[in-house]
Amino acid sequence: MADSIEALQKSKKTYLAVFGALLVGTVLTVVVASPPEFLYWLDVGEHGFDKWDAIIGLLIASTKATLVAVIFMHLNHEKKAIYWIFGAGLIFVTWMALLLALAYRDPIHDYLFYK
Repeated sequence: MADSIEALQKSKKTYLAVFGALLVGTVLTVVVASPPEFLYWLDVGEHGFDKWDAIIGLLIASTKATLVAVIFMHLNHEKKAIYWIFGAGLIFVTWMALLLALAYRDPIHDYLFYK
């Protein structure tokens, strides 16, 4: 907790800066997901929503989630164990996404599987 007026002002500035970053991230997410007819010069990859737009949207979302977790949930003041648990969760999610991508590239073509 803040012990002085100066510390409160510093916390207030930090929270407002994070709020601004979250607001910019939200606007960027909407711009990336918007139809190309409106913002055709910002369309990344192929025409319309494609994998590159999804990747950019997920990167923006993960950046926003990290800001919320670190600043608003005060994870920047936690012990090392919290960081290890958080990092293990990120590694697990990455591993599951990799397995999903591998399963997508190598589907099951066995006729008995779909009965």
